[in-house]
Amino acid sequence: MPGHHVAQLNVGTTVEPVTSARLDGFFELMEPVNALADAAPGFAWRLPPGDAEADAYLRARGDRLIINLSTWTSLGALRDFVYTGAHAAAMRRRREWFEQVREAFTVLWWVPAGHRPTVAEADARLTRLRAEGPGPDAFTFARPFPAPAD
Repeated sequence: MPGHHVAQLNVGTTVEPVTSARLDGFFELMEPVNALADAAPGFAWRLPPGDAEADAYLRARGDRLIINLSTWTSLGALRDFVYTGAHAAAMRRRREWFEQVREAFTVLWWVPAGHRPTVAEADARLTRLRAEGPGPDAFTFARPFPAPAD
């Protein structure tokens, strides 16, 4: 399976603990939006619910953090999903559910096609983006970098 896919990590700190009724609207949208992602052109993989590493990562950071980690066959396919349709509508409501942050909360990077990034790998990419700004190893939609040559 030659080539590269784009990996993405998105983190958010909820305005209240994830068990709060204030977040019900977010959680009601999660399953249908994820189902749309699964069926979207270019979708490759998503971190499954109940992943032990992800659960440990979240527990270590309190009761208000939510993460999404996935891979897509192209940056364009990911961008199309993120900024259109039901996902875009949900994003417009994010301030109802998530704290506003000044630092990067989404990071993108290239992985070999078929690679399943770990939460630790993704967290390292986000840390790098926050410390160094966009580069070939950790970038944003606003400052993308091309996939490595095969």
